[in-house]
Amino acid sequence: MDGFKRRLNASVQFKLSFYLSLTILLIAVVAGMLSFIAAFDEAHELQDDILRQVALLFDRQHLPPADPGDEIRARDRDEDSQVIVQYLAARSKSAGAGDVGSPLPLPLTLSDGLHTLQVNGEPFRVLVKTTRLGERIAVAQQTSIRDDIARASALRTLTPFLILIPILLLIVARLVRQVFRPIASLSAEIDQRAEQALHPVDESHLPAEVRPFVVAINRLFVRVFQSMETQRRFVADAAHELRSPLTALALQVERLGQAELSDPARERLNTLHRGIERSRTLLNQLLTLAKAQAMIERPKSSVSVRRVYRTVLEDLLPLAEAKQIDIGVEGEQDARLWINELDLNAVVRNLVDNAIRYTPMHGRVDLSVALEDESLVLKIQDSGPGIPVSERARVFDAFYRSVRGDQIGSGLGLSIVKTVTDRIGAQIQLGFTDEVRQSGLAVRVLLPLGSLDRDLEEHDRNSNHGERQVQATPERHA
Repeated sequence: MDGFKRRLNASVQFKLSFYLSLTILLIAVVAGMLSFIAAFDEAHELQDDILRQVALLFDRQHLPPADPGDEIRARDRDEDSQVIVQYLAARSKSAGAGDVGSPLPLPLTLSDGLHTLQVNGEPFRVLVKTTRLGERIAVAQQTSIRDDIARASALRTLTPFLILIPILLLIVARLVRQVFRPIASLSAEIDQRAEQALHPVDESHLPAEVRPFVVAINRLFVRVFQSMETQRRFVADAAHELRSPLTALALQVERLGQAELSDPARERLNTLHRGIERSRTLLNQLLTLAKAQAMIERPKSSVSVRRVYRTVLEDLLPLAEAKQIDIGVEGEQDARLWINELDLNAVVRNLVDNAIRYTPMHGRVDLSVALEDESLVLKIQDSGPGIPVSERARVFDAFYRSVRGDQIGSGLGLSIVKTVTDRIGAQIQLGFTDEVRQSGLAVRVLLPLGSLDRDLEEHDRNSNHGERQVQATPERHA
């Protein structure tokens, strides 16, 4: 009972359905009772009319009066309705009590009309009539038989209620669900939105009672969007303003490095130069994160995955060569995606940059693309230390730096990747390159097949006579 009360108080739809159903049932019960009583009384009146018709018919037959000396009085029976017709005579009073062949012991003093009498301990409905010949006849029917007939007739009037009320309850429940369906759709639409999807909710198809609530939500979206936009603009402006002085400092350090310095001074100068470069990298990543969190328009053209791979490898090749890392793209599989090229570039660049930084000297970094089940998988794996399972839930937090390796980073790379993948509807999975030794990091980015440019792929297959189109693949670099 407590669970029912909680559900009744918590759900407007359940409360409305419950009270509507309860009202319909109460009305149906009252209407059924009134209908039963009316039908019952009407059936009794019909039985009285039958007695009158039988008496009238007996009168019109002009039956001769019975001989007073006869032992058996004139008597007739209706086998269906158990109607008894007999003459009222002096000897009928002393006739056998309860004998089937005996007339009913009715009083001779009964006046013409309808009477309810107790005869031999049983209630009877009796109609007394004087015929045109002067004889008096009695038409009688047992009350229990009359009640059975009336009850059966009244119960038949309840049949439509018994059939229609359950149907009406089902219709009411369905109508209530349909009335609340726009609210459920609104809830599902808002719940499935991405974090950055703060565009107003369409209120044209919603009921008038819900529109004020939706208007309030839209106003809240506007305020949240303005707050987030202010925050992003501040981060972007701050990073942009800090870029110029850091660039100037870097140039001054380079010029100072050309001068003759003592070994201790040059060592300190190199330390200063590395610190400036780390700061510049941090600012670049802050700008990238601000752009990733901003609303980006729908792309106007598709982008090749292998072309993005090639662009990223060309930019990061000096870092890989400095550590003599074997880096390149495996296989010849390619795909064109209907997403923003800057988003895909940011995801691949940060993952490859992470792989290069944490891969030791003479290591290996592999990039690939494959179609698996219902997703397009971008895979970047390295031969570094990998990420322990206990840390994988936190490495996507901003400014969190893993304890793996000895690299000093900003902790924003994977946070940028997570922000972009969430916005474009992709998933990111972390694993080990070598599951046995639990070493190396294997990152899988699962993109929905809905982002594939099907029309362009079909055109490419037709133009190449059914062969798979392969983009120019960067050579593997040792």
